Amino acid sequence: MSPKERSVKRTTIILDAEEREYIDSLIEQGREPGIKPLISKMLDVYRSMKIYDWKFPGEYYIGISRVAFLNVEFIDCLLNYIPKEKWKEVGQKIGEIAKVSMEASIDIETAVREKWPEVFKRLRVQGFGDFYLKDKFVIIRTPLISNSKFLCGFVESLLGVNLDSRTLTPPLIFEIIG
Repeated sequence: MSPKERSVKRTTIILDAEEREYIDSLIEQGREPGIKPLISKMLDVYRSMKIYDWKFPGEYYIGISRVAFLNVEFIDCLLNYIPKEKWKEVGQKIGEIAKVSMEASIDIETAVREKWPEVFKRLRVQGFGDFYLKDKFVIIRTPLISNSKFLCGFVESLLGVNLDSRTLTPPLIFEIIG
């Protein structure tokens, strides 16, 4: 038996009735498979978002980047005021900002293909959507922003690749062409 297997630790968490009812309802609805996976996921988000460093209320920073919770309609409204021919360029500029933020704050080199799972996990945790790599395709299920031109520019700049859009509506599929 390895040392890790021998040193399993147990922790008791005392939840009040309302908290336990909420967790039970998530499990009953099939939204969570069980209490242990839920707590593991919560800890993963807590660590990856560095929530322990956040100043409350309303000032949330991850490294050098301030984080704000915005609804998608707010972002869509902003995009509607940008001329269509600039959507990809704006996406590229925002992708560059995301790249600098990830590299400076959490030390992920976003252009290194081996690091893409970490980049995709970060994007998912931050609410950008579910990003996947399948062969030479980047697939974005449930994207925060469903504007394919904007997202194409964003992903190109963030990952340091050239992409060709294969779909215009979610799930968005981009082929890596260089």
